[in-house]
Amino acid sequence: MTSDLDVAGAPLDEVLTALGAIAPLGLAETWDNVGLLVPAATSSALVRRVFFAIDLTEPVFEEALASGAELVVGYHPVLFSGIKRFDSAIAQHRVVLEAIRRNVAIYSPHTALDAAPAGMNDWLAEALGPGSSRPIAPPRVDVVGAGAGRVVALDEGRPLSSLVLSLKKHLGLAHLRVGEAPLHKDGGLVRTVAVCVGAGGALFESLTGVDLLVTGEMRHHDVLGRTGSGTSVVLAEHSNSERGYLPRYAARLADALSGRVSCVVSRVDADPLSVA
Repeated sequence: MTSDLDVAGAPLDEVLTALGAIAPLGLAETWDNVGLLVPAATSSALVRRVFFAIDLTEPVFEEALASGAELVVGYHPVLFSGIKRFDSAIAQHRVVLEAIRRNVAIYSPHTALDAAPAGMNDWLAEALGPGSSRPIAPPRVDVVGAGAGRVVALDEGRPLSSLVLSLKKHLGLAHLRVGEAPLHKDGGLVRTVAVCVGAGGALFESLTGVDLLVTGEMRHHDVLGRTGSGTSVVLAEHSNSERGYLPRYAARLADALSGRVSCVVSRVDADPLSVA
């Protein structure tokens, strides 16, 4: 990890501009809460270290503080819906209050980063191998290559078992949940795949003509309906489908700021569900 003594730092507003160039906030869904959720004392505050995580839990925030970060990029918004008062019995509220006390800024890209070109969904699609990709839904603002989810037409059909192995390697996971359609259980090849990090259920609802759906989580009856109609399903758990992108995200920000900031990815951050 680069020492803070080795980086010049950059003003917070310049770091935010760089984050916005990677994932324009206008791409976010209307229901989302993205951008700078907790500001620093001034927009010109010097940032030397940026800390990245998927979920800004209290242990993760403690890790961020220990790292000396002035800015935390928490992919999922620590404040999601409107609140009328802070409640110290709620963990997310305690994180926000401590961030304010420590003058640590918090930023969330969430669905803007999902939809951005070279963002989370394009990264997830890389696991599938060569093919042509398009968004499932168009972007909310005019950004070339952007949009929600991705549909990939593979250059060559692959067995479901082969794709599962590739996804495990890409995501760094030992286990995935797999719902096999009868055709693929009998060895039929997968030629078209739809991917959506997190929870793809709503995005997949109107999507037809694909052989495989890859996401973090789906409702039980949706999985039954899909497999029964010939589409297989692979589930990684919600944040497991997202977390592997963070090192690339951190590297992109460091490059955009010409190495003037040190970018650190959480080691504590993990999906709340595990296989026992």
